[in-house]
Amino acid sequence: MIPSKYSSMRKMASIAIVAGLALAACGGDDSSSSATTKAPAATEAPAGDATETTVAMDAPDADPLAALYEECKAEGKVNLISLPDDWANYKGILQSFRDKYPGVENPVAAPDSSSKEEEEAVQTLAGQADMPDNVDVSPAIAQEMVDAGLFEPYTLTTDAEIPEGLKEADNNWTAAYYGIMAITTNTKIAPVAPKTFADLMKPEYKGLVALNGDPRESGAAFAAVMAASLANGGSADDIMPGIQFFADLKAEGNLGGTDVTKETVLSGETPIAIDWSYNIPSLAAELDAAGITYETNFPSDGIYGGFYGQGVIKDSPHQACAKLWMEHIFSDEGALGYLEGGAVPARIQALTDAGLVTDDMKKNLPPDELLAQIKFLTPAQIIAAKAVLAEQWGPMVADA
Repeated sequence: MIPSKYSSMRKMASIAIVAGLALAACGGDDSSSSATTKAPAATEAPAGDATETTVAMDAPDADPLAALYEECKAEGKVNLISLPDDWANYKGILQSFRDKYPGVENPVAAPDSSSKEEEEAVQTLAGQADMPDNVDVSPAIAQEMVDAGLFEPYTLTTDAEIPEGLKEADNNWTAAYYGIMAITTNTKIAPVAPKTFADLMKPEYKGLVALNGDPRESGAAFAAVMAASLANGGSADDIMPGIQFFADLKAEGNLGGTDVTKETVLSGETPIAIDWSYNIPSLAAELDAAGITYETNFPSDGIYGGFYGQGVIKDSPHQACAKLWMEHIFSDEGALGYLEGGAVPARIQALTDAGLVTDDMKKNLPPDELLAQIKFLTPAQIIAAKAVLAEQWGPMVADA
């Protein structure tokens, strides 16, 4: 919750940042899951100090990624984009990359930009020194980028441990993490927290419910509408009940007009936020410090799981570092970093089988019985749902 990574409210600011990058360089919005197969995990570099890590990486026989790291060191950095610190623990994952691979920078441009804006940055900055080397985008945008030939296919060393539903058939992108929709409530303002989508219709929640952006542009808001559809008789092929739900929620006066951001949650402006399960833990300390009591519920009447895909950008300036970044976010360190942030890593089964996941680590995850019910939408289903949203959301909700 509540980084605005895929929210539309900061769109113009994000575009301005990307445009600034362009000037500097010139000088002057999901797939069905399947059983996962297992393979030995790639040997990780020791997590000691920088000297120990460098020595391990400089020994070609010590790590299968040693040669890639050497190439990356020569490049010096990987250009990343749209990775907010508060989104799925990216602050910790970015730091662990720097700790593991000394001498490689990983700057993040326009951290609050949307998936669509990431795609636009890749196209706008093509050939520039600051063009993105890697992206983290919604399935719908990932498919657009595949169709446009923007990815450089790359097969991870951990590929065999990743379910088929979390990777593109030709390895253009692979999804490192996923989550489900959650409802988080400021219980100082709404003492009895809603537990289901149906609860959100209660009169005591008038003006209190908020989405993380516009579902026509925001992956998180799109997921909320799809989850509401499932909760109201819809299906992966029918998002209309979800649109109708939010139309009714607005007609009742319960749907507020403010997008969910970290600031609106801390200020109490958005007391009931519908967002990804993995965007909740990062705010816990700040909510506690502000004296805000809150409750998070995972609505069992609308279980919708969604992922974001990561991929190497074709012809970007730092190809080795882009691949090394991919390897890192899918490594044990990267995967456990997502887990710390409340996201379900793609390699959760392999990590569990290896004894690396404790009950305490899972405290921020939705219950296993809910996660087991996730069925990811196919790219075709997502495209069809977004087409319906584009046509119906305005007249039924946004402009009603």
